[in-house]
Amino acid sequence: MSDPQRKAIIIGGGLVGSLCACFMARRGYKVVVFEKREDIRKFPEKRGRSINLSLSDRGRAALRLVGLEEVVLKASIAMRGRLLHGVDGTTKSVLYDPVKNQVNDKYLSPYRYINLKTPIEADYPQVFIGDAILKNNAYFSRFCNNPYYFNLQCIYSVGRNFLNQILLAAAETYPNVSLYFNHKLIRSNINEGNVTVLNTETYETFEDTADLIIGADGAFSALRRSLQQCHLFNYSQNYIEHGYLELSIPAKRNDQMVPNHLHIWPRGQFMMIALPNKDGSWTVTLFMPFQRFEELNCDEKVVQFFGVTFPDAVPLIGEQELTEQFFKRKPSALISIKATLHHFGSKFLIIGDAAHAMVPFYGQGMNAGFEDCIILNELLDKTEDIEEAIKEYSKVRIEDAHAICDLAMYNYIEMRDLVTKPTFYLRKRLDNLLSGLFPDTWVPLYNSVCFSRMKYTKCIENRKWQDA
Repeated sequence: MSDPQRKAIIIGGGLVGSLCACFMARRGYKVVVFEKREDIRKFPEKRGRSINLSLSDRGRAALRLVGLEEVVLKASIAMRGRLLHGVDGTTKSVLYDPVKNQVNDKYLSPYRYINLKTPIEADYPQVFIGDAILKNNAYFSRFCNNPYYFNLQCIYSVGRNFLNQILLAAAETYPNVSLYFNHKLIRSNINEGNVTVLNTETYETFEDTADLIIGADGAFSALRRSLQQCHLFNYSQNYIEHGYLELSIPAKRNDQMVPNHLHIWPRGQFMMIALPNKDGSWTVTLFMPFQRFEELNCDEKVVQFFGVTFPDAVPLIGEQELTEQFFKRKPSALISIKATLHHFGSKFLIIGDAAHAMVPFYGQGMNAGFEDCIILNELLDKTEDIEEAIKEYSKVRIEDAHAICDLAMYNYIEMRDLVTKPTFYLRKRLDNLLSGLFPDTWVPLYNSVCFSRMKYTKCIENRKWQDA
């Protein structure tokens, strides 16, 4: 039941914080959001993180509850599967769910369709889908965008800045929401139940309090840090030895990319991926050990390395653009964070990356954070006692948060290495067969994580008995 007299403070106006503000506002809370950075709607170029995010079922469910799913999907690009690039330049499409994404003549009637046994003209781009080849990307793009295909299982590439702007604008439509940018959390007092905030423009500090104080301020959460002295609170952070560097394929070369796929260049100990942008460009991310990055210390070494390791990517990025982009910024680190408590005292709670930052290889960071908002909302539906609700939140969410952090680490191994092995495709065929025969019983791991709201711990349990 909503209570218009109650107040919630949210630290962080990023993706999870702004979505959480919408949920709390719909409950009738007076919501105050403190964001340490500028308003992204005025200074979008100042946000330096990846411009691409993968939106899947958990995130879509949260957006649906606040009435934003449709507007976000219309501005996103569907990715039906992975397109794997071999060192020899060959490509292979692996659909996320071939059972539901099956190509058949009923839906291909307007498009050019041929059997694999038919000779292929060398001058046509080729798209492999099951036992079919669509000979022209334009036809494939038209097929992917028809209403039937739009509803099939896929993940969506969405711009981070765009999504953050949509969520902030949505939060601002509620008269009971106030957004304060350039406001940084300095400290929190669990005993008194208040926070101290600094206005970074005027350098004035002030205290504020609320019935519920939520930290949604990212992996390096100021709220979590200020609460780390709490009794029985432990957390771990783990930097992996691999970093990432972003490159770009310009829109003018978009016609050379197979559409509606997540492109992956798996190379054993490292990999490169590419996600589509709405403007026709592609964001390319190279994940690699820092030591390898350090070895590529001049233009010649970079060009030689890419020419040998990612030969088909060089003409897509452009040789000159490649060297310019490679040395434009340093590789960024990847961190995984787990916390043993998500609530503190009677009113403090951390969600999103503040509670469970993860490496990006399952594309679940944002989706898990959005699902946090659903779970909190559902618990507040069950009880008006905030302290009881946040205690229960910790109880039901911590194991799942740890599970998805572990799954994200595992999926890096799959994406960079296992997808190149015959056993991966044998397992994929088995999963496709059994999930087609027993859709309610046999749910492949990837499908359970990305195309359902099954608890992450249950996803792992399912995989274990499937492997038994």
